[in-house]
Amino acid sequence: MKPAHFALDTPESASEALALLSAHGDSAKVIAGGQSLVPMLNFRLVRPERLIDINRLDELSYLRVADGVLAIGALTRQHEIETSPVVAKEAPLLTQATPFIAHPSIRHRGTIGGSLLHNDPSAEYPLVLLCLDGEVEVASTRGNRTIALRDLILPWFSTTLEPDELLLEIRVPVAGESSGFGFEELARRKGDFALASVAVALDFDGSGRVERAAITGTAGRLAQRLAGAEQALIGESPTEAVIRDVTSAAAAEIEPVGDIHADEDYRRHLLGVLTGRALRKAIGDRAGSQED
Repeated sequence: MKPAHFALDTPESASEALALLSAHGDSAKVIAGGQSLVPMLNFRLVRPERLIDINRLDELSYLRVADGVLAIGALTRQHEIETSPVVAKEAPLLTQATPFIAHPSIRHRGTIGGSLLHNDPSAEYPLVLLCLDGEVEVASTRGNRTIALRDLILPWFSTTLEPDELLLEIRVPVAGESSGFGFEELARRKGDFALASVAVALDFDGSGRVERAAITGTAGRLAQRLAGAEQALIGESPTEAVIRDVTSAAAAEIEPVGDIHADEDYRRHLLGVLTGRALRKAIGDRAGSQED
């Protein structure tokens, strides 16, 4: 199929893009990498009257570290995140997760901002950024605002972004010296949408106990923060017995949705297994950094 007719705008600056969004609102869609939007246009699942192509806005493509925060421009390509030594050092969970996104050709065009705002329930970036206590800066002609990831993502491909707002930047705290990270997902084939995914970020105290834990999972409507599983880990030395308790808590807490690929019970069990694997990876990641 082919998309319905639309007008195309190619702004040269963020301010010009914001003016277009202000003028057209709900009738317009922003396009960057187009890896999700173009198929939806072709299947006529969305029919915007106009597209605002922001690919000329080089001002929105960057990686910066300042004041303990890694800032990522919304137009930064996924391949750049995957291969960046800055990201590997400051936000290794992003480096771990990005290779799971589709295929290399997709990651060369796809952007972090596009993936985040598309907010597919099985997408890697909403899950990881929620785990990292990320936040975003968005702008409109009315001004700028900062939104925590937990307040941005909604179920089933939705966010709290207003129709006249443009995503400018994603921010995450940089990794600490006593931190460990793990990411796991399972798909039917490499590059397919995941049946379930888990991201883990741990901070350890001087005695090797878990001082802070963030665990996020998805097997249904959206990425979830698994607070019960986190509480089962905080203050504990991560022994195998503790890991079993955490995986049980995660499986009990997740809200899976079944479909033709996997029913709810299977996804719940799978999320527990992946939680254990991601935890062990995060523990090993911290141990490896300590040895270095």
